[in-house]
Amino acid sequence: MDFGAVLQTNPPASRTVHLAKLAEQYGFSHVWTFDSHILWQEPYVIYSQILAETRKVKVGPFVTNPATRDWTVTASVFATLNEMYGNRTIVGIGRGDSAVRVTNGKPTTLAELRESIHVIRELGNSRAVEYHGSTLQFPWSEGSELEVWVAAYGPLALKLTGEVGDGFILQLADVDIAKWMIKTVRDAAEKAGRDPDEITFCVAAPFYIGDDWQHMRDQCRWFGGMVGNHVADIVAKYGADGSVPKALTDYIEGRTGYDYNSHGKAHNDHVDFVPDEIVDRFCLLGTADDHIEKLEELRSIGVHQFAGYLQHDNKEETLRVYGETVIPALRDQVTAKS
Repeated sequence: MDFGAVLQTNPPASRTVHLAKLAEQYGFSHVWTFDSHILWQEPYVIYSQILAETRKVKVGPFVTNPATRDWTVTASVFATLNEMYGNRTIVGIGRGDSAVRVTNGKPTTLAELRESIHVIRELGNSRAVEYHGSTLQFPWSEGSELEVWVAAYGPLALKLTGEVGDGFILQLADVDIAKWMIKTVRDAAEKAGRDPDEITFCVAAPFYIGDDWQHMRDQCRWFGGMVGNHVADIVAKYGADGSVPKALTDYIEGRTGYDYNSHGKAHNDHVDFVPDEIVDRFCLLGTADDHIEKLEELRSIGVHQFAGYLQHDNKEETLRVYGETVIPALRDQVTAKS
């Protein structure tokens, strides 16, 4: 299992770079950032500095969208970074959440998402692509490698992911829900004639090492609110009794609204509707042993990467314990079984 660290690009940018360097030091393979250019600093600028001050980690947005970023510019950014620092970039993409909603915009359609994935991937891999009636290719790009992972929750988005995604990003760590979603993506890949084993499955959630459960829950409760935004869209489209697991839909019944100015923040003041049970199910909390146990479950159902959100007050300690205990434990078990 690989490990990623998900950062917010809050000022100062040097702090984001510092955490990225710590993540690499402690054995994380990926450094991801939120991509919401109004709420936080512009991440594409910061990626260059992270890559300059690290040696191996891959960097990318978690996640970008086709609405606020021109697709050809996105591809050009990552192809350029690949030329500068080696093929060390990756793109996570979805229909759009905070980056579009904060400007009163709407998520893109699945058709637009599908097309954007194709355009970004082809250009980002130094290949030609048809775009707006023209054949485009970066004449300066050679040998660039760029995977595009798709963030999804609803049935149709999961189907799209299985059909075209290099990877699947699931932003919650509930084992039962993850099992259902991974199967849905794999089934869609098979129906599309793809080998589902070629898709990388990534589960993302807040991770907090500690023993004060109430404090940890309060620090991570924001995540249930963030997930609730996507679930509310799903319920609006499919209803609460559709094909989506009830464990995912039931908890938003008490949801009354969402303020994106508090998006992804531990002090989010409008997520009281998220019960402790959901925080425990969606996140990784507790001692190193607690984390290892849940990560073993996730790996057993086909998860290849765990990406941990660091939006809480215990960033360095959580990275340290992962680097010294959790990551070695998961890797040692693989070695012992092989």
